[in-house]
Amino acid sequence: LSSPGLQAGTRWLCRDLVLPAVVGMLLLCVSPVRASRFQGGFPPDCSHLHKTSPSGVYVIQPAHSPPCVVWCDMDTEGKGWTVVQRNSRDTELTWKESWTTYKYGFGNVQGDHWLGTEYLHLLTQQGTYKVRFVVQNRANVIRYAEYDIFGVESEASGYPLRLGRFLGSGEDYLTSYHSRYGGIHDNM
Repeated sequence: LSSPGLQAGTRWLCRDLVLPAVVGMLLLCVSPVRASRFQGGFPPDCSHLHKTSPSGVYVIQPAHSPPCVVWCDMDTEGKGWTVVQRNSRDTELTWKESWTTYKYGFGNVQGDHWLGTEYLHLLTQQGTYKVRFVVQNRANVIRYAEYDIFGVESEASGYPLRLGRFLGSGEDYLTSYHSRYGGIHDNM
């Protein structure tokens, strides 16, 4: 199995959704709906960092997971977003990787990367998370789509994506049928 990933002009989610080719950058971030306390060790996600911490590279350790290096966005509304994907227009990444490569991630968290579907699954199994997609087009117009519930199930079930209600300044491409873009399916 291979997956083309989220790249402007390529198909995603069973190759049925095509992101507009005008996308300049896509940023996918997750944050728990409610942060809980943690004791010692590495934080389970970026929301557990002090709100005055700068954005940057941190080590987190979701429950039942080895430690993982991530980029924490401490500037965006709500602070404490764990960046799971960054895809800029001029990326050197092809996003045409194997299932295993997508499972464990690739790229550099300081630039374009995919954190890994397995890590995303482990991260979102810790509680109720929300997700924010930030898209910047070639004219530098930024739009976002946020879903109040976000989860990724296990590999055994094909890593299905679970989304709640949509809020944002962009279009809801993930929970609505868009015949213009070929529709979507619930399967990563």
